[in-house]
Amino acid sequence: MALAATICQTAAAQGPRRGFQREAFTTETPMAHDPVMAKEGDTYYVFATGMGIQQMTSKDCKTWTVLPQPVMTVIPGWTTDSVPGFGQHVWAPDVIQWHGRWWLAYSCSTFGKNGSAIGLLSSRRLGANLWKDEGCIVASQPKRDNWNAIDPNFVIDDDDTPWLVWGSFWDGIQLARLDSTMHLDRTLPLKTIARRYDPNYKPTEPNPTSKYAGTNAIEAPFIFKHGGYYYLFVSWDYCCRGAKSNYRVAVGRSKSVEGPYLDREGKDMAMGGGTLVLEGDKKEWEAAGHCAVYTFDGEDIFVCHGYSTTQNGAAMLIRRPLSWTADGWPQLLP
Repeated sequence: MALAATICQTAAAQGPRRGFQREAFTTETPMAHDPVMAKEGDTYYVFATGMGIQQMTSKDCKTWTVLPQPVMTVIPGWTTDSVPGFGQHVWAPDVIQWHGRWWLAYSCSTFGKNGSAIGLLSSRRLGANLWKDEGCIVASQPKRDNWNAIDPNFVIDDDDTPWLVWGSFWDGIQLARLDSTMHLDRTLPLKTIARRYDPNYKPTEPNPTSKYAGTNAIEAPFIFKHGGYYYLFVSWDYCCRGAKSNYRVAVGRSKSVEGPYLDREGKDMAMGGGTLVLEGDKKEWEAAGHCAVYTFDGEDIFVCHGYSTTQNGAAMLIRRPLSWTADGWPQLLP
């Protein structure tokens, strides 16, 4: 595997890449698509979809410095070999610290198709911006797989075992156990843990974004452990249409990381269950989704992107405090 797939100094020596911004800038209202967060020392990091993976930093989680260099200034060659048509636009990362290293998963795909792959990087420190290419975690192929290898999320269970949850459309959200190198444990099969609809239900409206992906409009899973439960957050319906998007977030929970994940009414998410957490208010946000949930400094925070009503449907970073009802369900605070 190639070492140092993402070195800032290399990018500087080669000159700026096409599509990359040239200077850092600060803002309290950053644009971001599919954001995830991490904290190292006194610095917060956001990683998001973009050319080579967009990154930004903050000291107070309010004012963000959008960095000119992406995470990946060099795209590993295996990605374009595995995913025809994939270039530098890297989707939907996730990042976690485990066993002394930071692990960053990312999505390689082309819109609306399931010829896709989830890649892996690792680093000792976020701030060093020096990442090692760890190759491919999982890949999907049309006509072979009825799932799509994008939108990864790491989760560590109570036994300190890593798992990966991912998926977009097709047969829904997939779960697999990982080994000590953060690659698939091949001794266990993949498991579908959430779908947009009951498998026997056939929606009458076509997919407005892709003729290939069908209407099982669920993606962007994120699992968060709280109070004895694993909570599975997913995004329903359609993103990436600006002001026409109708993205929204639903949740279910389970005592086991393997599920079943049940909504507040007791319906299995694998059969179309899910309790709504967030949708567009049509005042500030037309729609919102692709969320992540964290505990920073003793407080729970919900992060996602929303399609702004005042910015012509641009995808903007949303950060909201998260609390819990008396019976243990998440609710967002202003």
